[in-house]
Amino acid sequence: MIDSHQHSLDALKDKTKKLLNKEVTSPQQPLVKKTRSRKRSWVLGITGGAIAVGILGLGIAKLTTLNQAQLSSKTPTEAAAPLPKRVAVVALGRLEPQGEVIRVSGLSGERISKLQVSEGDLMATGEVLAYLESYEERLAERDFAASQLAEAQAKLQAETTYGRAKIQEATTHIQQIERPTTFEIAAQQATVRQLEAELALANEDWRRFEDLYSEGAITKQELDQQRTKARETQEQLNNAQATLIRLEQARDTDLRYAQTQLHSAHADLNLAQVEVALGSAQKNLKLAQTRLERTIIKSPTAGRILTIFTKAGEAIDSEGILDLGDTTQMYAVAEVYETDVGLVKMGQPVTVTSRNGAFAETLTGEVAEIGWQIFKNDVLDDDPAADADARVVEVKIRLDESEPVERLTNLQVDVRIDIDAIAQKDIDNSGSGIPH
Repeated sequence: MIDSHQHSLDALKDKTKKLLNKEVTSPQQPLVKKTRSRKRSWVLGITGGAIAVGILGLGIAKLTTLNQAQLSSKTPTEAAAPLPKRVAVVALGRLEPQGEVIRVSGLSGERISKLQVSEGDLMATGEVLAYLESYEERLAERDFAASQLAEAQAKLQAETTYGRAKIQEATTHIQQIERPTTFEIAAQQATVRQLEAELALANEDWRRFEDLYSEGAITKQELDQQRTKARETQEQLNNAQATLIRLEQARDTDLRYAQTQLHSAHADLNLAQVEVALGSAQKNLKLAQTRLERTIIKSPTAGRILTIFTKAGEAIDSEGILDLGDTTQMYAVAEVYETDVGLVKMGQPVTVTSRNGAFAETLTGEVAEIGWQIFKNDVLDDDPAADADARVVEVKIRLDESEPVERLTNLQVDVRIDIDAIAQKDIDNSGSGIPH
């Protein structure tokens, strides 16, 4: 059907061309007729061109309509074939030790006095890497502060011993006052009670003697003797009571003085302990020890010395002192395009190769960590047409074997992540009833 329309269109074009050629090639006429003939040819040319354009447009419209009808009438089996399933994500990456490369530094501008390590040395956590130039000075300050603390502690011990001795002396004095005086007062109290009893008996006899004297049974002399005896007993009782009061007052006075001495001894001890300023000495030593520790560069973690930037005698600058990394377990850090990172899952198998032959093996591993931020790529492709400003996510791959690449930190590698493996495993597990 398309061919018949095309044939009709071609026939119309041929007729139009013949008509135009006939008018142009007609024989010459007289001047008047020639002028009229030219006008007639011009009108016929325009008319013929318009007719040809109209016929051409009509033919094109019919062809377009016919093509659309044929396309819409195609069966579903004639539709485009689906794109092949994606099974892997490839990316450039770099090698790095477990925990990344640690830059060890110190006080900026300080000079290294002693460097204790060489490149390639294995270090344990807390092992000394270097000593700064100010180490000796800080060590002397620490020792001086330690001696001050020792002196303060010795003085405190001496003052404490002396103060406790004074306290013991005052306590003993109180006991010396209390025990004898207590016995004397108790004896005197017994004497007073005895005299009180004797006085009561003498007074009773005195009253009986007065009754007997009034009856004439006894003489006046006998009555006077009994009266005198009662009065003497009264005087003895008065003296005994006065002695008892004196003893009690003396005891109270001595006890108050002894207790004052005891309180004074306690106060002297507290004052001596404060004057020793043991706390200040301890703080000074702690400060000196902290300053000393800052001059000793220690390994923050176990690892291998990768690069030394500052040697003995050189000042520490912005580069720091050295790089340290745990090369016993190496990782590949793949820079996955932000458009592909959604395909990457934890545990997916990975292969790592070297494009420049730094290692011959094809290393294997699995996805161990997927980054949380998007960065501009750091690892650039050798291809000059490659995107140098790509936005990527860092994906860390834990290598199954680290020994072949433990000396190749920061080496550029090619990474291939098998994104179909986890999905296929899930399908297999679901079909066999194994939980995942």
